Amino acid sequence: MAVQIAVIDDWQDVARDVMDWSVLEHIGQVSFIHDYPADNDTLAARLGEFEVICVMRERTRFDEDLLRRLPKLKLLATGSMRNAALDLKAAAALGIHVCGTDSYKHAAPELTWALIMAATRNLVVEANALRAGLWQQSLGGDLHGKTLAILGLGSIGTRVARFGQVFGMRVIAWSENLTAERAAEVGVTYVSKQELFEQADVLSVHLVLSDRSRGLVDAQALDWMKPSALLVNTARGPIVDEAALIKALQKRRLAGAALDVFEQEPLSPHHPFRTLENVLATPHVGYVSQQNYHQFFSQMIEDIQAWSAGEPIRLLS
Repeated sequence: MAVQIAVIDDWQDVARDVMDWSVLEHIGQVSFIHDYPADNDTLAARLGEFEVICVMRERTRFDEDLLRRLPKLKLLATGSMRNAALDLKAAAALGIHVCGTDSYKHAAPELTWALIMAATRNLVVEANALRAGLWQQSLGGDLHGKTLAILGLGSIGTRVARFGQVFGMRVIAWSENLTAERAAEVGVTYVSKQELFEQADVLSVHLVLSDRSRGLVDAQALDWMKPSALLVNTARGPIVDEAALIKALQKRRLAGAALDVFEQEPLSPHHPFRTLENVLATPHVGYVSQQNYHQFFSQMIEDIQAWSAGEPIRLLS
């Protein structure tokens, strides 16, 4: 009998066109599902028939309860080699293989810099004004000579730091594991956590979400920032205390925020981030690019082929 394969989290209805999925015809039947995440009852009913499920990174949550409700499930293939939405321990206990993919490393840094540029120069306001028949509505800011503060100098943070250097910015960085020597390797000045927030003209978040990083950008950290500063988050929403950020933006204790990630996604229809004038928000498109999706889906297909042959690859543990 043909293996039932689901490709979920395909919110834009693009997965079927990114790759040629017909290469899996000898293994099973592929179904493309475009619904947003839901409660476990709904998900169990939606996904109960599938033995293989391809998921996008940190969209639909597969906790132990849901995994136990999917007795046919044998393989989860996820975009990237890290997915905090998957309970790997429960999957292993239930005999479910979890395989990942490589990631295209340039999509998120490029989106980060696009947000910094757009927010600094008020591009959305100006573009919308032009469409409305108006002309030059605001005074844009500048980046040259300003301080770019990087919270988390990993692969993405390092790329963003280099963009800042090209634009003539002073670049500083901090994280719990960062050392002055590591920062110096990429021409960045290591500072303390408080100094990072205090000196930032633009603060860009590039940490992995973990118990240590959750809520790290709290009310205290936001209070350290200049009233003229911009906070940018393209990492994960829960790293920033959302309630504290909303309060700071409403009271203009912070000039603005450029956000691609949120505590709950998709963002609720009446969320303040949809209406605050000093917020530029995008719907978590940092990794949503042609090159990255091609890499994700091509390697998910490889994961399925290897699993079907009894030799699973790129296993997550």
